[in-house]
Amino acid sequence: MKEILFYRLPKRLLDIIVSLVALVVFSPLFLIIGLWIKFSAGTSHVFYSQDRVGKGGKHFKIYKFQSMVDNADEILKSDKELYQRFVENGYKLPTKEDPRITKIGAVLRHTSLDELPQFWNTLIGNMTIIGPRPVVEKELVEYGSQERIDKFLSVKPGVFGLWQASGRSNIGYPERANIELEYVDEANLGLDFKIMFLTVIAILKGDGAY
Repeated sequence: MKEILFYRLPKRLLDIIVSLVALVVFSPLFLIIGLWIKFSAGTSHVFYSQDRVGKGGKHFKIYKFQSMVDNADEILKSDKELYQRFVENGYKLPTKEDPRITKIGAVLRHTSLDELPQFWNTLIGNMTIIGPRPVVEKELVEYGSQERIDKFLSVKPGVFGLWQASGRSNIGYPERANIELEYVDEANLGLDFKIMFLTVIAILKGDGAY
């Protein structure tokens, strides 16, 4: 009861307020980015959605601005060497080495502007502003034991998190998993505000951006 009153409730209220303000304030930016993507080569979609695993193992669709070509999954899976590097690198590829990324996509990813639509995920409640970053189901194996997986899935995934604040894609598994689980153990409003501040600094520096 105490945790609900002093952490979960104010955290959810902040999620609603921050996401609403962000969606309104950034609406002109949404329009500019949307038009830029629409009239750019390589993709026919403005938004991208992907299945991720959320709190309690419940699946949901995460939203981003489209940063890849339309046939991105086919390109990745058709090249076994590329796919192996993708898996070994924590299910990511450096932008310069990734043939799936469009020119505008490279800019969006470097600045993290591709993540802006996730404020909608926060508003509707399947994500939170601060929490472990959501993963695809096959990525859960990186967390090791079922106990660690259950701990990771015991909280809502976040738009921003301790892993991002610590260096984003510069930090791969298994260290990434340890950092995300550290947040679950230590979660509180003070830590959330600290992570938000550190994440903004990391984004401005372009640190670990793929």
